[in-house]
Amino acid sequence: MRRFLCLIALTASACNMVVEPAPQPVRTAPQQPVQGLAPGEASSAFAAVTRRVEPVAERECRSRTQGMNCDFLIRIDPNPNAAPNAYQSLDRSGRPVITFTRRMLGQIANHDELAFVMSHEAAHHIRGHLARQATNSALASAGAGILTALVGGDAGAVSSAQDIGGFVGARRYSKDFELEADELGTIITHNAGYRPSVGVRFFNRLPDPGDRFLGTHPANPDRVRVVQATIERNGLN
Repeated sequence: MRRFLCLIALTASACNMVVEPAPQPVRTAPQQPVQGLAPGEASSAFAAVTRRVEPVAERECRSRTQGMNCDFLIRIDPNPNAAPNAYQSLDRSGRPVITFTRRMLGQIANHDELAFVMSHEAAHHIRGHLARQATNSALASAGAGILTALVGGDAGAVSSAQDIGGFVGARRYSKDFELEADELGTIITHNAGYRPSVGVRFFNRLPDPGDRFLGTHPANPDRVRVVQATIERNGLN
């Protein structure tokens, strides 16, 4: 199974996420129309931002972790029709990979937003979210299976309980992971020479997931508050 963490899923199929019933959206302001980078401009912007963010992300990774692979590969998905998305994964050697789809680049308005998204994905790796997510899923799966067996469930019931437990365990702390990545991503963005106060405006144009049970992403206003608090606490811009 492919392992990754995403900043945001802009379509139902993005990130291979399970589609949940759509709640009533919670917004603090009307969504703004997307005015993203033009295709030609997007490629040059991606290269320029990568040159500045990558070494900073790698330096933060090495200073905050021990024994972690900090050699980031930041790339554009070769599939031009891939859904708008940005995500962090690991290749077979354990190297951290940050992938942007071309349609995602079309949703980003400027270099500051691009740097913020890129830094957010790097922060997922630095915070060890993939490993923590896998651990949460495995523990919840095992616990659910044991409890089902203790109350007399047969093999089929135990298997189903393990699947459900693993699903719940993987999602239980996903919102916390996103907010942690927003906080560290804010710092990386600033240290790379970009303005997180501008980059965070990316959230103003995204559908707000609200605060739903077992949702994978926090409400947009919560994410904005974390970024603003990080900026104020660290004297950033």
